[in-house]
Amino acid sequence: MTTGAFWQEQVVYQIYPRSFKDSNGDGIGDLQGIISKLDYLHELGIGIVWLSPVYQSPNDDNGYDISNYQAIMDEFGTMADWEALLQGLHDRGIKLIMDLVVNHSSDEHAWFQESKKSKDNPYRDYYIWRPGKPDGTEPNNWLSFFGGSAWQYDEATEEYYLHLFSRKQPDLNWENPKLRQEVYDMMNFWMEKGIDGFRMDVINCISKADGLPSAGTDRYSWGGEFFICGPRLEQYLQEMNEQVLSRYDAMSVGEMPDVTPERAARYTNPDNHEVNMVFQFETMGIDSGEGGKWNVKPWKLSDLKAVTSKWQYALNGKGWNSLYLNNHDQPRMVSRFGNDTEYRKVSAKMLATFLHTLQGTPYIYQGEEIGMTNVKFDSIEQYQDIETLNFYREAVEEQGGSPAQAMASIYAKGRDNARTPMQWDTSEQAGFTTGEPWLRVNPNYHSINVAESLQDEDSIFYYYQKLIQLRKEHPIMVYGAYDIRAEDHDQIYAYTRTLGDERWLIVLNFSDQVAHVDLQEGASVSELIIANYDDVTVEPQAKMDLRPYEARVYKLK
Repeated sequence: MTTGAFWQEQVVYQIYPRSFKDSNGDGIGDLQGIISKLDYLHELGIGIVWLSPVYQSPNDDNGYDISNYQAIMDEFGTMADWEALLQGLHDRGIKLIMDLVVNHSSDEHAWFQESKKSKDNPYRDYYIWRPGKPDGTEPNNWLSFFGGSAWQYDEATEEYYLHLFSRKQPDLNWENPKLRQEVYDMMNFWMEKGIDGFRMDVINCISKADGLPSAGTDRYSWGGEFFICGPRLEQYLQEMNEQVLSRYDAMSVGEMPDVTPERAARYTNPDNHEVNMVFQFETMGIDSGEGGKWNVKPWKLSDLKAVTSKWQYALNGKGWNSLYLNNHDQPRMVSRFGNDTEYRKVSAKMLATFLHTLQGTPYIYQGEEIGMTNVKFDSIEQYQDIETLNFYREAVEEQGGSPAQAMASIYAKGRDNARTPMQWDTSEQAGFTTGEPWLRVNPNYHSINVAESLQDEDSIFYYYQKLIQLRKEHPIMVYGAYDIRAEDHDQIYAYTRTLGDERWLIVLNFSDQVAHVDLQEGASVSELIIANYDDVTVEPQAKMDLRPYEARVYKLK
């Protein structure tokens, strides 16, 4: 499937603006801060920036609750600042995709303010309102993603509105064609301003099942089967494509919890005119036990292989994969999938090798390229994330659980792990701000920071730079078909990539022990492409011993 689209061949870098760089000392990252670091991004070699929301928002969920889709949040700057950012990126050959958050708006959006005024208000049907049951309880028993009922009672009109996320994030009613047209008009507004596409927040939740049925018989129950990949999702995506995306050279990636490879192959198949890529969450679930993400269990390499292989095979030649191991909603990948102490540098490079040698488009999350790690704050009071705080309240205050156990889960999985400010240098507050940062800086910034990385020829940063450059030079890294090798090995993840007559072999040790593997392909090695230890031999060898977290990429004869 060699179409050569920019979104297949370039590497994406996600910026979480609040935590990237503060230019005015108020402790909050902003647009001018990002502009000041564009040369850094250009030096890394990325081709696309995904900018997390910068729209006007009361910040109940850090910008994912939007009160005006066509205005810039005051804390981040002005529309002129945003335009300067776009220009600065385009001048450096970097494209910009914006976050599209249209499953829900903020309850402070003008539409919702009108909607709740009366049952016959013209905007009433922009949201999902329902009367309670005869006994006054919620219209159904769905749980919100953030815990608790997905319904909020409004005394003024004596009805409930649906919010799959925070109660300050009421769900938009996609059944309403007027609402859909408003969304497409807003998307066209940004496309006309010159952006290059959208990352679509929980886009597979926009279609709800007819009648909004309850899930099972419990008082509250996860109702995902009634609002994830709902009955009209593809109709809406195709309409969006026709009304907006197809009119531009646009990239689209849909965040889709619980999506299956079979569905994703359909949504991303170019013939269906829906989206280019989806973010799937199966990889992100391999260390979750019964009861979801906060029930942390050790992950197994066999699970990582199974999930990755399933997606690589299912989308090959049909759709397109997005490749990521962390983002603003996930813990830091070197802490989760690598080793963030003794083997931090080498394991971060190994994980980068993994991401950049699969078929699909790699996504780098800010700070990943210098090996930033999870953080352990002393107390729950130092955390900001709404999901984290809700979990702690439910687990400890409502259910009487152990505070230490709750904090252990937060240290492993909390979203603030990814949101601590970017570590630029060793000056106070890691060079992120001259003020008091909105969220504390990770104390390890004295040893992990951009300035140190740029001075160290052997740094994680320069390894990423090399991987990104290799991807530009070798179409096999982008389009080559994936095939797993040594599938049952419990330390080694090995696979080949094949494009035409060219074949590469990737061998990765995911453990902190030396690993021995016998790979027949190794006997036909002709060239070492990249490795994360600097003394790897190129002699053809079927039997290999890999050091802790070692990564090797070979070209085969």
